[in-house]
Amino acid sequence: MGMNCNRVEHFEESTMKIQTEIPIHQVRLPPQRTSLNKLKQRLSEIFFPDDPLHRFKNQPSFTKFLLTLQFLFPIFQWGSNYNLKLLRSDIISGLTIASLSIPQGISYAKLANLPPIIGLYSSFVPPLIYALLGSSRHVGVGPVSIASLVMGSMLSESVSFTKDPTLYLQLAFTATFVAGLFQASLGILRLGFVIDFLSKATLVGFMAGAAIIVSLQQLKGLLGIVHFTNKMQIIPVLLSVYNQKNEWSWQTIVMGFGFLAFLLTTRHISLRKPKLFWASAAAPLTSVILSTILVFLLRNKTHQISVIGHLTKGVNPPSVNLLYFNGPYLALAIKTGIVTGILSLTEGIAVGRTFAALKNYQVDGNKEMMAIGIMNIAGSCTSCYVTTGSFSRTAVNYNAGAQTAVSNIIMASAVLVTLLFLMPLFYYTPNVVLATIIIAAVIGLIDYQAAHKLWKVDKLDFLACVCSFFGVLFLSVPLGLSIAVAISVFKILLHVSRPNTLVLGNIPGTQIFHNINQYKEALRVPSFLILAVESPIYFANSTYLRERILRWVREEEDRVKENNGNALKCIILDMTAVTAIDTSGLETLGELRKMLEKRSLQFVLVNPVGNVMEKLHMSKILDTFGFKGLYLTVGEALADISTSEKEKAEP
Repeated sequence: MGMNCNRVEHFEESTMKIQTEIPIHQVRLPPQRTSLNKLKQRLSEIFFPDDPLHRFKNQPSFTKFLLTLQFLFPIFQWGSNYNLKLLRSDIISGLTIASLSIPQGISYAKLANLPPIIGLYSSFVPPLIYALLGSSRHVGVGPVSIASLVMGSMLSESVSFTKDPTLYLQLAFTATFVAGLFQASLGILRLGFVIDFLSKATLVGFMAGAAIIVSLQQLKGLLGIVHFTNKMQIIPVLLSVYNQKNEWSWQTIVMGFGFLAFLLTTRHISLRKPKLFWASAAAPLTSVILSTILVFLLRNKTHQISVIGHLTKGVNPPSVNLLYFNGPYLALAIKTGIVTGILSLTEGIAVGRTFAALKNYQVDGNKEMMAIGIMNIAGSCTSCYVTTGSFSRTAVNYNAGAQTAVSNIIMASAVLVTLLFLMPLFYYTPNVVLATIIIAAVIGLIDYQAAHKLWKVDKLDFLACVCSFFGVLFLSVPLGLSIAVAISVFKILLHVSRPNTLVLGNIPGTQIFHNINQYKEALRVPSFLILAVESPIYFANSTYLRERILRWVREEEDRVKENNGNALKCIILDMTAVTAIDTSGLETLGELRKMLEKRSLQFVLVNPVGNVMEKLHMSKILDTFGFKGLYLTVGEALADISTSEKEKAEP
C-alpha cells in the first residue's frame, strides 16, 4: 500500500508539472486538396514510390532521348564506359558460367520432361536479351530447378510427355509465353508487390520440399530404373523405387554415387574456401566429360547405363507455330505459366538484389520484371522454356569476377559454339550424371538454418514454412505452394483484423508515454487509461477494436477497485500509429464515445495523422467529441483534462 501511495503521489507531482510546463496546441487539418490531387498522390505512392522519371525533370530534349534509351536499355548506361579490362573479366566469368550452364541446361530440361536440347536452347537466346534489358551486372540467366520441376509436374499431370511429346512441347512453350507475358505486365504496370505474397518463410519451406522431391525423382536415373512413376509426391516415388528394385543397375549405381560424391566434395570445398569457387563451378562439366569418355571406352560392357543419345546440331529453331492458344489444354498452359512465372520472377529478382547489395548498386525491380518477361516471351518463340536469374550461375558469375551483363553474352556465345559444333560429343553422356548434377544443385536449397531461425523469431512464419514443406512432399508442388500462400495471406489478415493494442504509462521525469509491459518503469496515470492502437482502423478490425477497448476499460476498473485507487475518469486513445481509417472505423469511434459517456467516462483522441484527421473532420465525428475531445499529445491531454477536473472540484 505504501508503495502504491508513493507512486500516486509521484504522479500527482508529475501532473502538476505537466500542467505548468506544457502549452496546449491545436490539432490542425492538413492543407486542403482536390479529390483529383489526392488520387494522383495515392496512385503515385502505390505504383511509383521510386519516382522513376525524376531524372527527366528540367532536361533538354536530346538529353531526355538519351535518358529514355538508358531507361529502356540499361546497356546504354554502362556501355559508354566499357573497356578492355572489363571485357577480360567478363570473358573469364562468361566462360566459367558456360561450363556450368551447359550441363545444367541439359539436366534441368530433363527435370521439366523436355528434350535435353531445349535446355541448351534456353541458355542461348534469353541471356542475350537479358544483357540488353536487365539492370543487374551479375545475374546469370538460364533454366532453374524449381521452375523446371513445377512445369514438369503440372503439365505431366494431364499430358504424357512420352505418349504425346508434341502436345507436351506445345504446352511447355505456351506456358513460357504466358509466364513472360505475366512477368512483363507486372513490370509495365508496376505491380511487383504481387510477388511479395510469396514470403521468405513460404519459399524456405517450398524450396526445401521441392529439393527433396527433385532429388527423389532423380533416383530413377541414379539407380538405372526404366519404368518409374510420373507422380511427384514422396510416397508414390518411394513405392516406385521399391517396386522396381529388380531394374536397379549396379553399374549405374556405382557411377552415379561416385560422381555425386565428387560433386558434393567440390561444393563443400568451394563453400569452405570461396577462392576455390571454380572447383564447384567446373565440377558439373568435368563430370559430364569424364563420364562420357568412360562410357564411350566401356560401351561394349555398359549396356545397362542409359545415355542421352543423338542431339540435333544447330541454333534455336522458331517455335511460334507450336504455341497452343486454342484447345482443351489452354487453361492448363495458362495456370502453369502463371505459377512458374511467379516462382521464376521471385527467384530472379531476389538473386539480382542479393548480389547488387554486395557491390552497393541498385537493381530496379520493375525493369527486372520487364527484362525477364520479354526474354521469356522471345524464348517461347525460339524453342526455349521458362528461364530467369539462376542463383548457382549468378554466384559463380560473381565469384569469377563478372563486371557487367556482357558475361551473359560470352556465356551465350559459348553455348552457341556448343550447339553448332559439339552436340555429337554428348551422345554417350550417361543420364545418371545428369541426375547427380541435379541432386547436387538442389541440395543447397534445403536451408535448415533459416527454418530454425523462423521457429525462434515467428511461430506463424514457421507454420507457413512447415505447411509449404509437407504440402509439396505429400500433396503436390502447386498445392503445397497454394497452402503456403494461403497461410501467408491468413497471417496478413490476422494482423489486420486483430491489431495490437497497448496500455501506455509515463516514464518518470519525462513527457514520454510507452507500453507498460515493455517498460517496467512506466507508471499508470491515476484516473486515466491511456491506450494506443498500432494499426489502421478498418471494417475488418473495427468491431474487434471496440470490444478490446471496452475490455481494457473493464479490466482497468476492476484493477482500481482491487487496489482502492482513484476512480477511472478518462480514456485517452493515442492514434499516432493509426495510419488510415474508413467509415466503419469512424462509426466505431462514435459508438465508443457514446458507450463510455453512458458510464460517465470521458473519451478523447490524441494525434490523429493527416488523412485520419481529415476524415474525422469531414464525417462530423469531431463535433460529438467537443472542444476537449482532441489533443496533439498525450501530455497535453493529461495536463488540460487534469486542470479542468481540478477547476470543477474547487468551490
